[in-house]
Parts: sequence; structure tokens; C-alpha cells
Amino acid sequence: MTMKNLLVELFVEELPPKALKRLGEAFANTLSDSLKAQGLAGADAVVTAYASPRRLAAHITGVAGQAADKAVSQKLMPVSVGLDGAGNATPALLKKLGALGLDAAVLPRLKRAMDGKAEALFYDSMVKGATLEHGLQKAIEEALARLPIPKVMTYQLADGWSTVNFVRPAHALVALHGADVVPVSALGLSAGRETQGHRFEAACHPVSIKDADSYAAQMEAEGAVIPGFAKRRDEIARQLDAVAAQAGDARPIEDAALLDEVTALVERPNVLLCQFEEEFLAVPQECLILTMKANQKYFPLLDADGRLTNRFLIVSNIRPADSSKVIGGNERVVRPRLADAKFFFDQDRKRPLASRVEALDRVVYHNKLGSQGARVRRLMKLAGAIARGLGADEALAARAAELAKADLTTDMVGEFPELQGIMGRYYARHDGEDPHVADAIEAHYKPRFAGDTLPEGNIALAVALAERLDSLTGMFGIGAVPTGDKDPFALRRAALGVLRMLMERYLPLDLMQLLEMAQSGFDREQIAASTAVDVFQFMQERLRVYLRERGALQDEVESVVVQAPTRIDRVPARLAAVAEFRALPEAAALAAANKRIRNILKKAEAVGDSVDLALLQEGAEADLHQALLAVTPEVEAALGNLDYTAALTRLAGLRAAVDRFFDEVMVMADEPLIRANRLALLGGLARVMNSVADISELSV
Repeated sequence: MTMKNLLVELFVEELPPKALKRLGEAFANTLSDSLKAQGLAGADAVVTAYASPRRLAAHITGVAGQAADKAVSQKLMPVSVGLDGAGNATPALLKKLGALGLDAAVLPRLKRAMDGKAEALFYDSMVKGATLEHGLQKAIEEALARLPIPKVMTYQLADGWSTVNFVRPAHALVALHGADVVPVSALGLSAGRETQGHRFEAACHPVSIKDADSYAAQMEAEGAVIPGFAKRRDEIARQLDAVAAQAGDARPIEDAALLDEVTALVERPNVLLCQFEEEFLAVPQECLILTMKANQKYFPLLDADGRLTNRFLIVSNIRPADSSKVIGGNERVVRPRLADAKFFFDQDRKRPLASRVEALDRVVYHNKLGSQGARVRRLMKLAGAIARGLGADEALAARAAELAKADLTTDMVGEFPELQGIMGRYYARHDGEDPHVADAIEAHYKPRFAGDTLPEGNIALAVALAERLDSLTGMFGIGAVPTGDKDPFALRRAALGVLRMLMERYLPLDLMQLLEMAQSGFDREQIAASTAVDVFQFMQERLRVYLRERGALQDEVESVVVQAPTRIDRVPARLAAVAEFRALPEAAALAAANKRIRNILKKAEAVGDSVDLALLQEGAEADLHQALLAVTPEVEAALGNLDYTAALTRLAGLRAAVDRFFDEVMVMADEPLIRANRLALLGGLARVMNSVADISELSV
């Protein structure tokens, strides 16, 4: 069996840059997986993906010219169906054999073996291994079919009749097993060894690939193309740092997504230093940075303090001897963009932000929930109430909420929606608003994504909480809830933001009360009466996920969350206490006893609140009652001090009394009064044992 390295390249027109990395990885991995599944490549075969703007390619080591033959055991039918009483083949078996190209002559070679509870007939044979030509054809078809193509286009082949559906028109296919061409086809193309290099700078056209292993080196030397996505990305990053260093005390802005996109736009990167007029630096740097990154794919340069300079880096796809024209062209292109940003900024500042609030009544928030203006009025009331609960200035919180959405009507945010909040802060400061108000306008959008920073200060926190609580109650109230992986209104993110702010900022606020306040801001006929409860239950599930992602054990999380805590700021302390409790030697026995108590109480029709001492007949139940009386004040005192660890630790002293109770006492006694008294005793015990967490949930 001949083992050689394999190369497959599909040469196409410019691929969508934001999808290129995924396309390259998917193409290479599916090819490799298919060849391995067919026995043409070993499990240890190494696959290398290549992806540039005009090609997808894969290099796979140790590919066989033909897969090894395989022994196959095929089940035919139950023995009772295939053989008659004399052991001869039945018509059903003969028909089955005929369908396989066999006859009764193979009857002695059939095996009998148990298949479940019945004995069955099996036919063992050797299946010839797939040839590389056949196997690679199948692998290519699978790879193309499974590509995560953002949008398919339809185009005609050269014959003028045949139609192909693919992400971009394909022009060449290379398939080399070592130095040999594998005769496969795809997208109307027959495989060869010729491909194209750089449009303008390739040393030769076409590039004839000698063998699979020379592909990358030939493409760089003859085609002026760095075909590997990772290598090209690293080269761009290296050049960005090197050119920035030449510019003095400056560094390129860090943006992994932009670096990936630029890597997908060029085949032969060449980083050049450009600049723009310093007068544009009067515009907020967020506007200029966004303009350069989003529209032009440039890398702005920052100084040592993180301030924008008037210089930027471009990644050109050509390397002319004289780069001045390339630099000049890009500087001319960016200038109108920056001028637009300056114009928007200057025009927006001619009107105070407060004067724009009225216009929000004409901006639809949701057709069932009214305008942005109506929403702002709800936010003002809710943010003020939250600020009051935090001991912050209620009037400032209400003012920040009033102005929080006003920048949605500005020209700058209309052009760059990503700047909402950011521009509001600039305009509020320009108008002389209180700095806390201005900062809250920007910060109330935080956290924007998982891991993002939280708002700083109680004014900003109050507005940020109000914004998310209003979204959650409004959308849940009209039935626009997340389903599966669909969450068009980002309600999971909103819920997580609320939980993070309450927990990580240790805000002394009751979540259920917050939701009820948020619900009260809507008209009764607008949203469902059960909205606050529905959102609370949804947030409990998000709390479970969030705590597990923070590293808490699932059973510890469940022991706390199953009690539906409304003071989220106290949840971390409860979790820490549970973790310490489970390390105690008494923990396992008490957790098991608690499960038993819960099961008993669930079956009881009613459980009283008080224990009648006169009805305590057994010594074990009297001792448990005394132990509970002794422990309860200690637990309550610890809870009063929010010392959850001490509260749970005190429970260890109950173990002996609890064990003895269950060993010697029949809870469900025949006498109704005795039974009710013992159930009341267990009810009191359960309340104390589960005052911090439901320890019956622990797997100890």
C-alpha cells in the first residue's frame, strides 16, 4: 500500500472575508475526516488547512492509494426464518442471498450467532478497500456540501448551459497524491496541478505545483501568496508591530476580529504607515477609530496613554518599490470619512441632548410596548427607585435615565449605531450635565457581552439595572421569550447583566421586588399579570448557568438556587458556606437525613408549626427536640450576621440526635396526634437545616 501526502486546492474568486477562516478549517477537516473514515488515511494523519482570499486547500499526511480490504459480517435474518426444519434454505433466505449476488452454494459458510434473544444467520466476506480516486471524490463532495457557506451564489460554467451553486465561482482544482494528479472533479472542474498565484505579483502564471509537499513553498516563491491563514495572520501582526515601532511611541489598536478580517482580504500583506490631519483629533476618538476600522479596515495607532494619534496603519495586498502612491491613496480615501464624522459631531452639539428627548415619542421601541419616549419615562421612575434603594441621588439617576436614549436621534449614532451611549456621554458633558449623569448614559449599556466590565457607581448601576429589568419584563410580558437558541431581544444577556451587577457589586436589592417595580411601570393591559414571576423563574435558570460557569459544583449550585433566593448579592456567601459544610464529617449523614425528612413531609397532608412537649413519648424524639431548641438560636444569630458558614456548621451538632431519632422513632404513628406532633418536629428541623441551602441536594 503506497502512502503519500495529499494536497487538494480549490481556486475561486474572492471569498467572503468574515467567513474565510471557518471555511478553510471546515474544508480541510471534512476532507481529512472522510478519508480517515474510508480507511485511506490513518487516525494519526496530520491535516494542514490553507485559506486565502482566493483559495481553500488542505494538506494531509500519510494517504494511501487504496484502502485495505475489510472483513464485513452482514446479518441476513433469524435462523427460524432462513432455515427450515431440515436445515435447508427457505425461499426468503434464497431471495436475500440473490439480492447480494450469492446463491445456495454459500449456505455452508453462513455463521449462526445470537442476535439479542434470537439466533441469526450472518455472512462474512471481505470488502475491497476504496481507491483514492473514488474515496477522494467522495471526500471532496462531502467537504463542499458541509461548508458553512454564508450565502450561496449561482453561476454558469463555460459551456453556457451547466449551472453550479457555490459560495463564489471556482476556476481550478488541484489534487496531488505525492507528485501524481488524482483524477477527481468538482464544481465542473477536473483536477490538475495548476493554480493561480497573486493577481499582480506572481512570478509566473499559472503556478504548476510539483508535488503535495511543495505547495506552500511554491505559492510563496512563485505565486507571491502566503496560503496559510495562521501564517499570514502572524506576518501581519509582526509587520504591524514593526511599523508602529518605527513611528515612535505608538502601538496599533488591538482587535482580533479586525486582524482576522484583514488576513482574509490579502494574500501578500504589506503594512504601511499613513496619517491624517491633526484637526480631526478634536472629534471623539471612538468615532474616528470606528470609522477607520469598520469602513476602511485600518489599524489606528494609539500613544502610550491609549489616546488616538493622527497616524494609522494599512495592510496593502501589493508590495511596490515605491509605496507613496498606495499611502497617498489611502490617506485621500480616509479623509472624507473623518470629515463626515467631524461634521456629524459639530452638528449634533448645536442642540442640547435634553431637547432631543421629546423626539423619542416618535421612535418605536416595540409595537406592543410603545415608543422609546414611553420607555424612557418608565426608566426614569424605575432608576430613581433603584437609586433610592442604593442610597444614591434619586434625581441624578432619573435625569440619567431621561437622557440615556436621547443620542439615538443624533446624526452620529444614526451613522454609527455602535456609538450609542458613548456619544450621549460626550454630548451630555458638552451640555454641562452632572458628570455622574453623563457617565451613566454611556455605562448603562454595560455589560454589553459576556465578560464585559460592569458600570461604576450607583447612579450608573441604577440606570443599567432599570434598562435591563424593563426589557425583561416588557418582552416577557408580551410573550417574546427566548426559545432554544433563538433570543432576538438578547434577554439572556440582559438577565445575566442584572445578576452580575447584583452579585459582583454586592447590591443590597431584592430581585423579586425589582421585577415587581419594573412590571408596575407598564399598563395592566400591556403585559401579563404573571410577568414578574415568569422573569424571576427565567433568571433562576440563568443564575444556575452563571454560577456553574464561575466554577461552582452543580449540586452546590442547586442546593442554593432551588430555594429561589431573591438577594442575589448573598448567593456567593451561601455557596461558600455549602462548600465548607460538605467537607464536615457529619455532612453526608445530615444530607441523607434531610432527604428523608423532605420525602416524609411531602407525603404529609399538613405539618404544624409547633411541637407539644406532652406528646413527645420517645426519648429519642425528646432529645431531638432539645437539640433543635439549643441549635436554633445559634443558627438564627449566625444568619442575622450573614455568617452562613457558621449557620451550617452549627448543624453538625444535630447529627447524633437525628440518627437516633430515625433509628428509634416511627414518624407515621397510628395515633393521629402523635403523628402530627412528630411531623411538626421534623418540619421545624427541616426549616433550620435548610435555612442557608437545601442540603438534601448535595451528593455527599
